[in-house]
Amino acid sequence: MKIGIVAGEASGDLLGSLLIKALKEEYPGLEFVGIAGPKMQSAGATSWFPMEKLAVRGYLEVLKSFREILAIRRSLRDRMLRERPTMFIGIDAPDFNLGLEKTLKRAGIPTVHYVSPSIWAWRGERIHKIKESVDHMLTVFPFEPEIYRKEGVAATFVGHPTADVIPQAPQRDNARTQLRLKPDELVVAMLPGSRQSELDYHADLFIETAKQLLKEFPEARFLVPLTTRETREQFDAARWRLGAQDLPLQILFGHANFAMAAADVALVASGTATLEAALLRCPHVIAYRLSATTYRLMKKKAYLPYVGLPNILAGEWLVPELLQDDATPENLARALGNWIRHKDAAKALRERFAAIHASLAVNNGERVREALRPFLSRAAAVAGTSGKAA
Repeated sequence: MKIGIVAGEASGDLLGSLLIKALKEEYPGLEFVGIAGPKMQSAGATSWFPMEKLAVRGYLEVLKSFREILAIRRSLRDRMLRERPTMFIGIDAPDFNLGLEKTLKRAGIPTVHYVSPSIWAWRGERIHKIKESVDHMLTVFPFEPEIYRKEGVAATFVGHPTADVIPQAPQRDNARTQLRLKPDELVVAMLPGSRQSELDYHADLFIETAKQLLKEFPEARFLVPLTTRETREQFDAARWRLGAQDLPLQILFGHANFAMAAADVALVASGTATLEAALLRCPHVIAYRLSATTYRLMKKKAYLPYVGLPNILAGEWLVPELLQDDATPENLARALGNWIRHKDAAKALRERFAAIHASLAVNNGERVREALRPFLSRAAAVAGTSGKAA
């Protein structure tokens, strides 16, 4: 059986790779085709287009690549319709996947969307498009299925696979050993984003924040995990441009989880990394900048006060969020310093993070298999009947 699948960025690639492995445990003959990143390809997926082409965030940023992305979706749609996979799984990337899913669903191809769009946070009108596009929604947060059931959309909470992968016991000592860090040194992780467009806004900001923090904590050491050669070069160029080449700062090729597990505190660009920071028990501060136009549009549509996943899951302010004009080196350094100075508050936060972790670690692989088994069983039965008839 052939499964169509699309992931649009690094976090989706990780989720997709774990989904592929989980399904292949029960259905080893499955073939996955579509758009996949390196982790999904290592798990056995075939990518017809580079995933990096879809990894664009922000209204203006998307407009610059709009024609190319539209051409990719059109070509992908046509090929999916020709090859007619058993089912299609869109992983996150709703602006790309929902339109594709709608076309495939109308053509009789079952569609599943993995990772609910944040309809509970903004763009609530999207629920109607989801209903037209998706046969089944797989959600990673426990409060989401009820929202869909009220609208007549089948949905299953499958937990967050990262919560299964990351051990619930603290990993600080092991991470420090792996990164050759001393047990007692002050370590600050800085995660400015996975896309070049994010580093356009965050590289200088994070470096200037490190310089500010060093004024109060001269013993601090900084870890900056970056996933691609391009983003590493971009961050390094910013460091030289700002005259910060002597900062006690180490750029890591990936290893974000080690960096956050080892760190006393982290500065994190809003996104999946904020959840990973919570799962790794790392007190952190969330920062994010966008183009002014994109930020105004997003703020107008927002109806939750938070953007960070730990705050959303807790329903309260657990960690500071400093966005757009509030994201200044002085403000960020002050917020990071608060976690360093107030150790009791940091300890209490880690306990809240442990509770979040426990709520999301529910054996994701098995839940995914249970949710998708009816689609695959029906397809297998049809294939068996067709074989007998032939």
